[in-house]
Amino acid sequence: MHSQREATSSGPALQFEITARDPRCSARTGVVQTRHGSFETPAFMPVGTKASVKSMTPEQLRGCGVQVVLANTYHLHIRPGEETVAKLGDLHGFMSWDGPILTDSGGFQVFSLAHMRKVTEEGASFRSHVDGAKIELTPERSIQIQNELGADIIMVFDECPPSDADSDTILAAMERTLRWARRSLEAHGRADDQSLFGIVQGGLDPELRRRCALTLRDLDLPGYAIGGLALGEGADPMAQAVAATTPHLPETKPRYLMGVGPPRDMLRAIAHGVDMFDCVLPTRNARNAYMFTADGPVRIRNSKHRQDPNPIEEGCRCYTCGHFSRGYLRHLFNAGEILAWTLGTIHNLHFFQDMLVQARKAIRRGEFEPFANEFLARFGGGGFAVS
Repeated sequence: MHSQREATSSGPALQFEITARDPRCSARTGVVQTRHGSFETPAFMPVGTKASVKSMTPEQLRGCGVQVVLANTYHLHIRPGEETVAKLGDLHGFMSWDGPILTDSGGFQVFSLAHMRKVTEEGASFRSHVDGAKIELTPERSIQIQNELGADIIMVFDECPPSDADSDTILAAMERTLRWARRSLEAHGRADDQSLFGIVQGGLDPELRRRCALTLRDLDLPGYAIGGLALGEGADPMAQAVAATTPHLPETKPRYLMGVGPPRDMLRAIAHGVDMFDCVLPTRNARNAYMFTADGPVRIRNSKHRQDPNPIEEGCRCYTCGHFSRGYLRHLFNAGEILAWTLGTIHNLHFFQDMLVQARKAIRRGEFEPFANEFLARFGGGGFAVS
């Protein structure tokens, strides 16, 4: 995809405009403007771990309504290396995506490689999952890599403790995250065209979340993320942690809940003022023949779909539903055809993007909570009330 929009060269690297608020809760709509275009919020970012949303072309992503994508600092550092990405036009040129891109810092990968890691005040050291080579990530090194990758939004290096860690461990990780955030900011060499977001840690402790958020506010960063959730703590504790955090984040900056994708969790977070999400859920589930519909999941491998002439979802406007039957998709999955991944992913990403289109419309009408409860009642996720 050759660039359809030239990157702007003046003004701040990121601008955020709130365009509507729901008077009954904290849900809001907005527009995030970056040097590579804009995206509407609430927004869902598909995960392109290795500079590719699996099985999808940039044109197909656009066709699903995708406006912004996420890539992974750790995995791209491993291969092909940030120098190669920079040489080939940074991430935008490398993956031929002319829209906004966000990269994480590698902090979550440090957590997920817990059996191989060592964390000190300086940073984290661990072994590559590819060849066992020793890798050392510090706040400075993470930012240097992200500067070379060239995404529009980059993240501070943080320590992500397990959700079931003891209180002393969570406190220590939160305090270290704050120190690493300051070091990340000092190391950031491309503030003119890359926006650095902070990450709030603190486990499920409302007071630690509040303290972390307020301290990060003093850094006056372009945006703020809520990290350390969706790690097995459950939907209600997650929602409570989000509700304890967002009131202490700047009203005029984007708020990003990291790694959260189940529709119920996203809608509850939107009600508390969250603007951005990412998760592997729709793409990974699609590759496992699990399709999202308004009436709940469709497991397309089931034998009942063998001769089913209907689309995955009646009324869905995605390319897959407009051209193919459940019976054909079941055949593709059972035959191991790569096209199954693509068609399933197109549908699931369209479902997530359309859900947020509907959410934005409901917010503008001042009816987000009734919309969310009606949506979830049909979907099967259970409703909620915003306290």
